[in-house]
Amino acid sequence: MGILGLGVSFRRAPVELLERLAFDDADLTKAYLHAQDLDGLDEVVILSTCNRVEAYGNVRSYHSGFIALKRVLVETRGIEHEELTDPLYAHWERDATDHLFSVAAGLDSMVLGETQIQRQVREALRRAETEGAAGPMLDAVFHAAVRAGRRVRQETGLGAAPDAYVAIGTDLADEALGGIAGRRTVVIGAGGMAELAVHHLRGRGVGPVRVLNRSLEHARALAERTHADHGGLDALPDALEDADLIVSATGAAGHVIARGDLVRAAAGRAGRALVVLDLAVPRDVEPSAAGLDGVRVIDILSLRERIGDHSPQTVEDISRAHAIVDDEVRRWVMRRRGDELAPVIRALRSRGDRVVRAELDRWASRLVELTVEERDAVEAIARGVAAKLLHDPIVVMKERNEPGTDRAHAKLLAELFGLDPDDQR
Repeated sequence: MGILGLGVSFRRAPVELLERLAFDDADLTKAYLHAQDLDGLDEVVILSTCNRVEAYGNVRSYHSGFIALKRVLVETRGIEHEELTDPLYAHWERDATDHLFSVAAGLDSMVLGETQIQRQVREALRRAETEGAAGPMLDAVFHAAVRAGRRVRQETGLGAAPDAYVAIGTDLADEALGGIAGRRTVVIGAGGMAELAVHHLRGRGVGPVRVLNRSLEHARALAERTHADHGGLDALPDALEDADLIVSATGAAGHVIARGDLVRAAAGRAGRALVVLDLAVPRDVEPSAAGLDGVRVIDILSLRERIGDHSPQTVEDISRAHAIVDDEVRRWVMRRRGDELAPVIRALRSRGDRVVRAELDRWASRLVELTVEERDAVEAIARGVAAKLLHDPIVVMKERNEPGTDRAHAKLLAELFGLDPDDQR
């Protein structure tokens, strides 16, 4: 068994493909049900965010696991196999662990150090556990990844701005409107990103803020927490006409704001500019709305173009973060090796104990005249010699047996010492 990760991210995939691959709640349930019917896949966790869609599996072999995980992505999202030929990447065992830890630390995000990803990694595992798809292997590696991400945030300056997307988008909106202080603002959505948006915009001095959401109850809850007004999506047409800034951050599978909605809004604004900041993937605003007169749409494509100018992290912080990830990966690999090799190690130590006991029994008649303290010292010396002789082979075995391999060195050691590790399980 081994850990395999397959995915597509913003680095090599067009946003249109990421939109089509993105999983909502209903999609995840279907995907996990589908995964249970695939051969070669014992556990699976799907991580779907604005930047990436990845599937991690505890698989029986690289080849069968690759086929199964790719089928999870292709067959549940209606994607053709050929569409993933170029952007799809695969990471096996230690590389998969290193990639997941880097993702959780925000080192593989569009905005270095963004903190939403740590929550998303944790939530991905929770959802897989709820669906009965995650097991002890992926549970352990995902918890370790979250721990690595937490260390990066505690020990470096990365992630100091948890609303990096909102900050960059707001800067672009500020430029487009000639200042956003006092501007009437509508936030569509009531999730984590929408709440970040409200708090950030309040800090920038925007005018009245109104929260709109499909669930009026969720809109009311966010509005009460952030001292905003609220309403349902039926209020959207009037909101588009009245507001100066629209920030949309829903998890909807389809478009929330159609091109026709913005055409009508622009016609009734008497020349006032309207800026729409679309923070969602899939995008909430119909892509064909870009370029409409009097309307500026800022979406993930706009953020990609601007992202490099807004990374406040220092080279030292990034270097330190990578060192932390390397350290956590090393710890994970050593724990994994220890778990996989535990039966052999127990058998080896048990063999050493038996040899010591046999030799002490063989020389028992010559030790009878020793005091209790002297006999204890002889036994301690004998056990110490055996432990030291076994120490180096155990260390070398751990170092040379990568997790997920056939553990050739461990098998050889067991054969040379005549061990049966199964007796130690």
